[in-house]
Amino acid sequence: MRYLFNGLLTKKEGVNWKNTPFRHSAVNFSENITLSPFFLNIFRYFFVLKTDLTMIKGFIFDLDGVITDTAEQHYVAWKKLSDENGWSFDRELNDKLRGISRLDSIQVILEHNNITLDEDTIGKLANQKNEKYVESLDDVTPEDFLPGAKELLTHLRTEGFHVALGSASKNASKVLQQLNALGYFDVIGDGNSVTESKPNPAIFLHGAEKLGLQPDECIVFEDAESGVDAAKTGGFHSIGIGPKERVGHADLRFDSMADATLFEIKSYFKDLF
Repeated sequence: MRYLFNGLLTKKEGVNWKNTPFRHSAVNFSENITLSPFFLNIFRYFFVLKTDLTMIKGFIFDLDGVITDTAEQHYVAWKKLSDENGWSFDRELNDKLRGISRLDSIQVILEHNNITLDEDTIGKLANQKNEKYVESLDDVTPEDFLPGAKELLTHLRTEGFHVALGSASKNASKVLQQLNALGYFDVIGDGNSVTESKPNPAIFLHGAEKLGLQPDECIVFEDAESGVDAAKTGGFHSIGIGPKERVGHADLRFDSMADATLFEIKSYFKDLF
């Protein structure tokens, strides 16, 4: 052991390792050796202080706009419902529905049209929209992963990270099944898991809890402003997918999932891996 440290051990200036508070389980000292102060500081940093830092152990993904993109199906379903009821609805208004629940989306559309309805009617309308949307999901296939998403999920699985879904959609499991992607996730958190909608962090907190992790041990992937807000409010690290004006307040932003490689993520959060 003494020769392994290339002369950095010394009896004259050394410290009795067994009597120091810096002993590390990764090293088994079977003899009463001493370390030079110089080497002790280096050893203490890499084997003791480094292990005290919070490290990334899990990833939580939104679904639409991150793993796949059923935004067009959502838009068509909302457009049909709006046309049937004589409401104004366009793509600009549709963008405001990113990341929020179906019932909250109805409220946004109604407020835009200066319409007030009772809760029962709103619930029925939300179900009508869902029926239109679900019909279109049968057309989703494993070819509909967004570029880069499947590759990243595969790498995370290979390296042993914990992975959860954190989506507001109540149809998330159906979409993952169509993608043949259920095997990439340890936990499925969706609109059936919590009652609060983003920017409330409930869905991400649910995912972290089910993974057995703390928020600061997880990175959240989001393409919606409200989703990034939820991640930051909940104490998670965040990666935004999309334009700067929408998700530029995330810790790290990529234009697309194709750019969000595990290498780039580790490079940015290098102190947490």
